Amino acid sequence: MSNIAKAFDHGKALIPFITCGDPSLEATEEFIHAAAEGGADLIELGIPFSDPTAEGPVIMEANARALAAGTTTEKIFDLVRRLRKDISIPMVFMTYANVLFSYGSEDFIRISKEIDIDGFILPDIPYEEKEEFDGICRQYDRDLISLIAPTSEDRIAMIAKEASGFLYCVSSLGVTGTRSAITTDVGAMVRTAKAAKEIPCAIGFGISGPEQAAAMAAVSDGAIVGSAYMKRIAEYGADAAPYILAFTRQLREAIDAVARSN
Repeated sequence: MSNIAKAFDHGKALIPFITCGDPSLEATEEFIHAAAEGGADLIELGIPFSDPTAEGPVIMEANARALAAGTTTEKIFDLVRRLRKDISIPMVFMTYANVLFSYGSEDFIRISKEIDIDGFILPDIPYEEKEEFDGICRQYDRDLISLIAPTSEDRIAMIAKEASGFLYCVSSLGVTGTRSAITTDVGAMVRTAKAAKEIPCAIGFGISGPEQAAAMAAVSDGAIVGSAYMKRIAEYGADAAPYILAFTRQLREAIDAVARSN
């Protein structure tokens, strides 16, 4: 079992996303500890990039603040080394292909393994072009997380068959950001994927709070929450850790209630 799969082996997974370096890496360290303490099963660490094409305004602005604060890939590696002293849950990097290219893809993935990052989410890499990264990931026994979207349709089964770690199911078209309602039939996406391969499926994009997280967890194996976290960080800045903790506990409670009723 991959380490990522362990996040799903005891019920519905809660997966927060946090942009590293907003407002500082010291603050990010507190936020990650708060999310882990609140009951996160896996944490996505966003490496800021100057042109984050999959992101809506909340995470785009977080990227800009993180870069303005002097956040670099090397400093994020050091952050993970500190976090791994007492956080054991799976963690993955979410970033863009250019971040790996500019660092050197193999060096990036090799160091990620050394510091115990379990996998990668690269939303700008289409399925047809993933092999140059996937090959290196397999070499270092890391998971490259595949994404499926409402527009994937006939490709869902094909993508699922080759997926590793978990399958990231994009709930709605467009960029990240909280939505008042998620109207896509994500349950159908999950069923199609699971018919092709028994792999955990987690739903992200648009989850604004506990009620939506519970609704998405009800039709999948977990919920990914990003913009709702970064909104709290934008509002409270370096003092956001208690709000991160409280929000994570609310999400955890809602998702666990679904798991108990299923």
